[in-house]
Amino acid sequence: MKIIFMGTPDFAVPTLNAIVAAGYDVICVVAQPDKPKGRGKKLVAPPTIQRARELGIPTRQPRAVRRGPFVEWITSADADLAVVVAYGRILVPQVLQAPRLGCINVHASLLPKYRGAAPIHWAVINGESQTGVCTMQMDEGMDTGDVLLEKQLAIGAEQTTGELWEKLANMGAELLVKTLQNLSTITPRPQDHGLASYAPLLEKSHGQIDWNDTTRDVHNKIRGVNPWPGAWVHFREQKLKIWKAEPAIGYAGAPGTVLSTKKTPVIATKDGAIRLLEIQLPGKKRGPSINLINGARLTEGEVL
Repeated sequence: MKIIFMGTPDFAVPTLNAIVAAGYDVICVVAQPDKPKGRGKKLVAPPTIQRARELGIPTRQPRAVRRGPFVEWITSADADLAVVVAYGRILVPQVLQAPRLGCINVHASLLPKYRGAAPIHWAVINGESQTGVCTMQMDEGMDTGDVLLEKQLAIGAEQTTGELWEKLANMGAELLVKTLQNLSTITPRPQDHGLASYAPLLEKSHGQIDWNDTTRDVHNKIRGVNPWPGAWVHFREQKLKIWKAEPAIGYAGAPGTVLSTKKTPVIATKDGAIRLLEIQLPGKKRGPSINLINGARLTEGEVL
C-alpha cells in the first residue's frame, strides 16, 4: 500500500514512525512550511519533516493546498491512501478523493465531541474525565466523517494537556496501524452531528486566568493551557505565569485576593481558592511558588 502522510507537529510523529515500522510504503511526507522560531527567528522545519529526512522519505511543504502544483501532484501520485494527522489545513474534495481509498484522519477526541484544532486542550479546560483517539474517513466537513475505530483514555484530575498529548499521540499511532490492517473489514460509524462540540484553535489570550471563575474552572484552565499558551495573570503590571496549582480548602475572599502566603500563595476564586504550586516570574525561570513570596515579596491582601 502506497501512503502519503500529511501531518505537521510532534503529535503526528509517532504515527509516521508506526506506519513505517509496520512496513507500509510512505511515498511522501507533507507538512506546513518552515516557520521562524526563537529570538533569531531562524526558519525551523516541522517535526514531521525532520523525521522524514531522517527516514529518507521525500517531503513536500506546499504553501497552497487548495489549488496549484500540490493539487496537481497529489492527483497524479497514484497513492492508495493518505493518512492525515494534525496537518493544520482544510483539504478540498479534489485532494480528499485523489488517493484510491481516500484520506484517513487520526483525531484526538471521541468524535463527534471536540471537532476542530485543539481537542486535547479543550477537553482538559472543560474538565472532562474521559477522552481518546479515533480514526476517521475524511469528508469535506471539519471532522465530520465516519468513524472507523476509537480508543478511550481517562483524564487524571491533575493531568495537563502536555501529559495527555504524548499519551494520545502514541495511542493514535497504534490505532492507525490497526485501522490499516483491518481496513477491509471495518464498518464505518456515521457520527451523530446533533451531539457535536467544537475545539477551536487556542490563542495566547486563552491563557488568562479570571479569578471570578470557580475554583474548578480555574484549576482546569491552568492544566488545559499547559504547556501552551500557558496560564497567566497580571501581577504588578507584568505577566505572572502559573504552571501548576491545586484547589485550596477552607479559604474564601474577594476573587483574586491573596489569602495566604504561608509556604505557598493561596488566591481567592469565585467560590473558594487556588493554591499556587509552580510559577514563573517575569524574566525568570519557572520554579516553586515560594519564589513569589520570598523573591517578589507577595503579601496577604494583595490582588492578582
